[in-house]
Amino acid sequence: MKQRDALKTLDQYIIRKFLGTFFYAISLIIVIVIIFDFSEKVDDFIDHQAPLKAILFDYYLNFIPYFVNLFSPLFTFIAVIFFTAKMATHTEIVAILSSGISFNRFLRPYLISSLILAILSFGLANFLIPYTNVKMLNFENRYVKNPKQGTSIDMHMQLSPGVFVYIEGYNKREDAGYRFTLEKINESGLYYKLTAEVIKWNKEKSNWELNTYHIRHIDGLHETLTRGAKLDTMLNFTPADIKVSVENAKTMKFRQLRRFIEQEKMRGTENVLEFEVEKHKRIAFPFATIVLTFIGVSLSSRKVRGGIGLHLGSGIAISFAFILFMQVSTTFAIYGNLSPLVASWIPNLLFGLLGIYLIRRAPK
Repeated sequence: MKQRDALKTLDQYIIRKFLGTFFYAISLIIVIVIIFDFSEKVDDFIDHQAPLKAILFDYYLNFIPYFVNLFSPLFTFIAVIFFTAKMATHTEIVAILSSGISFNRFLRPYLISSLILAILSFGLANFLIPYTNVKMLNFENRYVKNPKQGTSIDMHMQLSPGVFVYIEGYNKREDAGYRFTLEKINESGLYYKLTAEVIKWNKEKSNWELNTYHIRHIDGLHETLTRGAKLDTMLNFTPADIKVSVENAKTMKFRQLRRFIEQEKMRGTENVLEFEVEKHKRIAFPFATIVLTFIGVSLSSRKVRGGIGLHLGSGIAISFAFILFMQVSTTFAIYGNLSPLVASWIPNLLFGLLGIYLIRRAPK
């Protein structure tokens, strides 16, 4: 009974130290990030006359969850190394293991704490951050930067099975496309083709206006041609579908993102791989918290002459190597032939194997 109470006390002690150090460290870095961000954007706030209430509650309040989740694996790692190395320096770990507690049992509170942080990270990434990003991006577009403008080139899209759209150029500021083509194809081949020099979105009517259009109806060897100067028509897409970017994925919850990817695959969107990577990263990234926790414990549980500084130095080097490796692998997924699923999980797999190796080499 006494041993069980002692283990319970040990678990509470480590969990309290782990989570306390993590939230203290992440709070400090968020304050620093906010100070630097404010100093960088203060001119934009003044130029666009952003209200103080909007700056505090529409921007920075929604700014915090994103950066907490962004820095979560790194500061989990730092927190583990910091307080575990301190325990090792004070010979607390030696005393714990000498009392008959196995090293695997010693790892249990670390696992519980890392699971709590991983679940928190998953919830932030898939449910809270998409909601806060909407407000944050709206604020940035209004008070910090102008919405992206310019012309997109060569856009291909499948609206539904057998219905294809091509736009050679699209001006995002005016919501107007140039050299537009719509084709309908069945088992016999092409049977309908609509072309127009200009296609423009009418906000009031919520439809498309075609200028200088031609319509071809093809029935075997028979073909009819219709021409006109202007035509109002409803099409199964809007300017939002044309201007979609990976920034839009950051405002979607997990189920919304999955449905969006399925829709974009059907349409044949070229940058769908970026959305696939974003989807898989939302699961793999929280799991990295657990992987880095065990690497941190195995590195810092041994008392060394260099003390905490040596542990922190090696730990930060490994954590940055992990982040760099994740960026490289996702880049290969977007611009190479690597599967987004594999690219998102390779860093966890490789560093997980490193963690297993280090745990086996840790003092028992």
